[in-house]
Amino acid sequence: MPPTALARTAVHAGIYTAAYQALIAHHADASAWRLNDLFTADPDRFNRFSIKAAGLTLDYSKNPLTAETRSLLCRLAEERGVEQQRDAMFAGAKINTTEHRAVLHTALRAPRGPGGPQVDGQDVNKDVHDVLDRMRDFVERVRSGAWLGYTGQAITDVVNIGIGGSHLGPQMAAQALRAHQHPRLRSHFVSNVDGHDLAAVLAQVDPATTLFIVASKSFNTQETLMNAHSARTWFLGHGGQADLAKHFVALSTNTEAVRAFGVDPVNMFPFWDWVGGRYSLWSAIGLSVALAIGFDRFAEFLAGAHAMDQHFLSAPPERNMPMMLALVGIWHRNLLGASSLSIAPYHQDLRYLPAYLQQLEMESNGKRTTSGGGTLETATCPVIWGDVGTNGQHAYFQLLHQGSDAIPVDFIAALQARHDLPGHHAVLLANCFAQSEAFMRGKTEDEARDEMRAQGLPEAEIAALLPHKVFPGNRSSNTILMDTLSPASLGALIALYEHKTFVQGVIWGVNSFDQWGVELGKVLAKSIQDELTGAAMPQRHDGSTNALIALAREAIATRPQ
Repeated sequence: MPPTALARTAVHAGIYTAAYQALIAHHADASAWRLNDLFTADPDRFNRFSIKAAGLTLDYSKNPLTAETRSLLCRLAEERGVEQQRDAMFAGAKINTTEHRAVLHTALRAPRGPGGPQVDGQDVNKDVHDVLDRMRDFVERVRSGAWLGYTGQAITDVVNIGIGGSHLGPQMAAQALRAHQHPRLRSHFVSNVDGHDLAAVLAQVDPATTLFIVASKSFNTQETLMNAHSARTWFLGHGGQADLAKHFVALSTNTEAVRAFGVDPVNMFPFWDWVGGRYSLWSAIGLSVALAIGFDRFAEFLAGAHAMDQHFLSAPPERNMPMMLALVGIWHRNLLGASSLSIAPYHQDLRYLPAYLQQLEMESNGKRTTSGGGTLETATCPVIWGDVGTNGQHAYFQLLHQGSDAIPVDFIAALQARHDLPGHHAVLLANCFAQSEAFMRGKTEDEARDEMRAQGLPEAEIAALLPHKVFPGNRSSNTILMDTLSPASLGALIALYEHKTFVQGVIWGVNSFDQWGVELGKVLAKSIQDELTGAAMPQRHDGSTNALIALAREAIATRPQ
């Protein structure tokens, strides 16, 4: 986007501060920078543009920025009030203005003790640790085998039924920490209202030894309740009504709905309206994770996130890891015009991390309306996408290297493996580091020509292949390293991205903690569902939707019974 357009749109965004104007002017110089030249000019660039905190290392040196860029970005954060908003969030202020709620996922991982925030007179820390104590007791009973199913056998399978934040977070964390999985317990996750999802899980489990966790704050989320009722019906085909309490627990605040479903409220684990769904993994929503890895390790997970919280609260902006990760993203999105960000975890157990971050960032900041109700005309959240690294190399890295769009990449890796297969981890890390170097360095015509001559190719073939062998390079990336993928390092990593998302939301001027954009489709779906099942007469839709409904009604009517 040219600087003139940047200036015009920034006015509407409310971010057209003095620092932003300076960034626009600075951007004109930055467009001519080459990353290779920046490293040549500064042999100590890595140390100047990397941060260590909470067991993680962030290397952001492979981005087209200088100390002046960083200073201007930090000034922008200051002018937009990021630190004041951060402190307000931690203090329990109701910064979720459209829902009049506090935003206190950070309180979910704070140690037990006085001095924490209060919300409407409630001692948040006490409430949080009361629930954590109940979770610990429950987890220990299930894992020890003291919790028995209706036939007197110990639980062997745990099925988490939820959607959105009640699914993506627990599934991601349980997979990431599977090295700590209890040897008797298998974890399953169901979210899709498509019955194929639940049916595939039910085919694998024994009703006598299966525990279902129904995760829904209101206990009326359509997809979750449909799956939960289907699981309940399946279970009642084997056990009795009185046995439900041994096989179903709820993560909710709606006691009456939970009791009506058949769950003993004693086995209902609550959370609070100041916990947003995509920020709820640290609450009772993490019960399936605690069951999988044990409560002591779940506590380590919370402690890792808390360590990142403390760093975010105390480190100066230029040495603040979430702040700098966010500001580098602002530089790319709003000044350099990057429309997406690829997440490349070089660890198979982080395979669900890109999907988790999609919801965290895109549901939080995928908005065109300011917190005050104005219309944004500037870019906000980029599209978040990705896969585990070596798989991505053989799929879409072609586009990242030679495509027409320059797309930044976040590489994520652990320095030590948890397996003992010789050679694998060195190859994995070599690929991770080589890809980030290749994005930056590229390959010039001279390098490509020399390479093909060394292979003995004739000059005519070299001339024909040469355009295809050139890599533009100068493509940006961050690298985030941890020693091992542990509960603490995973907690710190997730908290890092939570705070990155918060910082960017403040700079863009959006409310990162509501999600009104998901509502319209739900309302229309209910109307169409009634038309498909015959509970309502067909309504007037557009021609395409009417035709699709007619096809579906015909298929339903003619399906063999």
